Amino acid sequence: MWNVAAGPFLAAAGLLVVAGLPKVADPLPLVRALRAAGLPAGRPLVRLFAVAEIAIGVGALVAPGRASALAVAAAYLLFTGFVAHVLRRGGVLGSCGCFGKPDTPATYTHLVLTAAAALAALATAVDPPAGPWAGVDGAAVTTAGLAVLIAFLAWQVMAVLPTTTPAAVRTTTKG
Repeated sequence: MWNVAAGPFLAAAGLLVVAGLPKVADPLPLVRALRAAGLPAGRPLVRLFAVAEIAIGVGALVAPGRASALAVAAAYLLFTGFVAHVLRRGGVLGSCGCFGKPDTPATYTHLVLTAAAALAALATAVDPPAGPWAGVDGAAVTTAGLAVLIAFLAWQVMAVLPTTTPAAVRTTTKG
């Protein structure tokens, strides 16, 4: 399963790092998002969560295996649950801060992508690589390249695409 899930798993791990960094620097968007969703939040808790998110992502990238895959799966199952909770409450919520300053409220696309990331991580946990970066060859380098591409496209879908809707364009052009 590692050969099939490697690209999406590595992309998911990389996104944890990329999404965690802005929350360490500025935890307020996630604090506001959690409070708007009726969940407790404060700056220290959000920063701690963001540091854990980064650590899980880096750990999975450096040493992909069963334990790191389970940690990535747990993180994305938590995100999927949060997005589902927000959508159940009506879906109108500002950005969680995962992608910096752009306002990227929760969407069904977020729900699908976070669930897919969790599934890729679970597939990796079921059949992990023999060792950290075991068998690094041309195929492994290609897989890593595809992981970067998948992560970039997922970021585009979650952070950029919502800003291209007619309603989003109207809101950014108002003075």
